[in-house]
Amino acid sequence: MDCLFCKIINGNIPSKTIYEDELFKVFLDINPTTNGDMLIVPKKHYENLFDLDEKLIPYIIKIIKKLNNILKDKLDIDGLTIVQNNGEGQEIKHFHVHITPRYKNDKVSQSSNKEILVSIDDVYEQIKD
Repeated sequence: MDCLFCKIINGNIPSKTIYEDELFKVFLDINPTTNGDMLIVPKKHYENLFDLDEKLIPYIIKIIKKLNNILKDKLDIDGLTIVQNNGEGQEIKHFHVHITPRYKNDKVSQSSNKEILVSIDDVYEQIKD
């Protein structure tokens, strides 16, 4: 398989590993948004959240809590942004969770595509039961 994250997990590509166990590897993102930006990646290849073994979800939360404590202690973070993409927006097709430390005045922002948005009422009508 020609998966970047599988190559990192197998040791074919070096990484700055922060945490590792039998199921997951956590390493620093080589294209960080803030200091300490990292990725949580399962060692087994799953393409996205919908392929992921559901039993792993609570385990991922435990890892996130552990990382939050490390980042608070070592980098004095003020918050944490947790992002997970599926399909469009997912650059690497190996399930992963982005952990982005947040700092006061870090100027990280989420922009929206306001020019293509329809009204919230229209969206509600389309997706309600």
